[in-house]
Formats: sequence, structure tokens, C-alpha cells
Amino acid sequence: MENHFLSDKDGQALLSTLENRFKANQQRHPSIEWTTVKERLKNHPEALWSLNEMEMTGGEPDVVFYDAKQDLYTFVDCSKESPTGRRSACYDQAALDARKANKPALNVIDTVKAMGTSLLTEAQYRALQELGEFDAKTSSWVQTPADIRKRGGALFCDYRFGHVFVYHNGASSYYSARGFRVALTI
Repeated sequence: MENHFLSDKDGQALLSTLENRFKANQQRHPSIEWTTVKERLKNHPEALWSLNEMEMTGGEPDVVFYDAKQDLYTFVDCSKESPTGRRSACYDQAALDARKANKPALNVIDTVKAMGTSLLTEAQYRALQELGEFDAKTSSWVQTPADIRKRGGALFCDYRFGHVFVYHNGASSYYSARGFRVALTI
């Protein structure tokens, strides 16, 4: 990934947005202190750029996981529905290339990489749902095992009827209500 950085002004504005969201959603991170997260972000200015990409595409990132053994914080898209700026996307470049007509503007895997983030795994998606109800009207692509992808498929999830559902679709499919959620670990 190229090194991307925000200006001091933009970085401060993003930190303010993240702090306000953090404070408004304490139930997502009851044992995490904002001052520690803020310090980590200041020591990793490239992470602010990725978080800004998440924010600008409608993800509403919030720190939701902490791995004490590795001392790592993970931000995840916490928008109620799949981020609006990341919908209508094929799974990867091969899927996009396979479309004969009506190609969408982007694919998930290349966009995730360009943002400096990672696509949520099914386990991360399920863990996120323990913190609230997300994707009650939309769905989100998740990391797909190589054997499924080799056969032309890809996985996506949503939350309906009080449960997380995992589905499959052709990787070249795209829908206006299907996007993708990402994570950033620092």
C-alpha cells in the first residue's frame, strides 16, 4: 500500500469525529479507553488515512475489538447498513472482468486493498452483530475461502429475523443493497 497521510487539520477533524462516535457508543467497547486509542492513532498517522476512507464512504468506523495479547485495536464499519459508498461492487477483479455488460465501477478486493484495510471475515461479521443490529436491510460481502472463489462463488452476510445469515452468490453479481464492511487493526 502506498503511504497516505491526512493533513493536520483533516486528521484533527477525523479524530474529533471518531472520539464523538466512541463516546456515543460505549457499549461497543466498555473496556477500551479513548485516550489509549487516540495515542495509538497519533503513532500511526497512516491509519488515519484509512479510517478517513472508511468514513468518507459511509462506514462510520468505530474501535470495537481489542486483542490484549498482541496489544491491537480493531476499527470496523459500524454504519447501520452496508456503507453507501461501497455498494454495487463485484467481489474481485476476475469477477468484474467476467461480466460481459453492465459492469459496476468497482470490485471489493481491490477497493479494500486501496483503502489499506481488510474485508471482514465471517467471524468478524458475527462478532460485530453481537454489538448491535447491522445490515437489517442490506448485505455485505465477506472474505471468501479460496475453494469457493475458484468455483466462481463468493460469500455475503446479512442480519434478519434476529440471526446472521451467510449466503453465496456468483462473484460477478452486484446489487444496490450489497456492499462490504472493512476492518483496520493497529
